[in-house]
Amino acid sequence: MQVKKILTYSGVGFVAFLLFNRPGDAATAVKGAMKTVYNAADSLAQFVVHLS
Repeated sequence: MQVKKILTYSGVGFVAFLLFNRPGDAATAVKGAMKTVYNAADSLAQFVVHLS
């Protein structure tokens, strides 16, 4: 449980650091994450369509 808490706080700290020091890189990371989510949802939708 302790390791999970440390990793969570480290992740939040890294995101805050990135936002304040490199906002362009942070925006690129968010765009990449959103693109990944969109691609996953699209793939799932295509899978469901092909089932019927």
